Amino acid sequence: KKVLKGPAAKLAALGSLDHLVKKAAEVYQGYQLCSMWCSDVYIVLSAQVCDALRCANPVTGERGRDGPQGQKGPVGHEGAQITNGYRDGFLFTVHSQSQENPVCPDGTLTMYSGYSLLYISVNSWGHGQDLGTLGSCLVQFSTVPFLFCDPNETCYYAASDSNSYWLSTDTPMPRDTSATTLAQYISRCSVCEASGNVIVIHSQMSTEQDCPSGWQELWSGYSFVMQTGTEAEGSGQPLASPGSCLKKFQKVPFIECHASGTCKYSFDSNSHWLAVVDRNRMF
Repeated sequence: KKVLKGPAAKLAALGSLDHLVKKAAEVYQGYQLCSMWCSDVYIVLSAQVCDALRCANPVTGERGRDGPQGQKGPVGHEGAQITNGYRDGFLFTVHSQSQENPVCPDGTLTMYSGYSLLYISVNSWGHGQDLGTLGSCLVQFSTVPFLFCDPNETCYYAASDSNSYWLSTDTPMPRDTSATTLAQYISRCSVCEASGNVIVIHSQMSTEQDCPSGWQELWSGYSFVMQTGTEAEGSGQPLASPGSCLKKFQKVPFIECHASGTCKYSFDSNSHWLAVVDRNRMF
């Protein structure tokens, strides 16, 4: 028979652990009692055990030992396949120079299709678009797709000297055209996404240049450098851009559209192309 004295005797007098916890919860709500089994006696772990079972000057115990490492979990489910895009893809634009939306080359994805904007002109100032970038492929067509604003907080749309220039199709255009028939003369374009960078190589010969080893050919065409329109305004194409490689050759591959809602081939429009250079006669 064990004789208990002091705090241990007080705890033992309370009976079982269940009774102890229940009693403490009834009298002192909000206090937690930590317990362990030792020599058939429940001992409350604290600095002191008071008559009212309320611990004064509590001391935080030491951190226990780490438990054993758990077993390896099961293999997770396979993720969904990516079917409509690349991570960190490269975007470029291809122009059909026809009424049909061009199909993006094999191995690339079509982002959207539109109309081939070449450049705009207002007040005899021109601003061109790189035909190899997204800015040259507008989703909607308008003979004047812009307005301009002055310092007086006034904006103007379709001013008499506002013009836009678009890549054209090879459909012959009559002298007089109506707005309802313009669609057949405006080139279509598509913005494509590739998994790698896109480069352009100009052969400066009458034959095509082979792509470097390890590179895939997307299309071949003619080396378009720049164009001029009304009052000699125009813009050029970076020869490093896919926009400088047009699939079809036309003496004037673009038409001029006006604020009046009409378009035409202008008499003062000119195009510029890379010429063939004989390697044996370069100097």
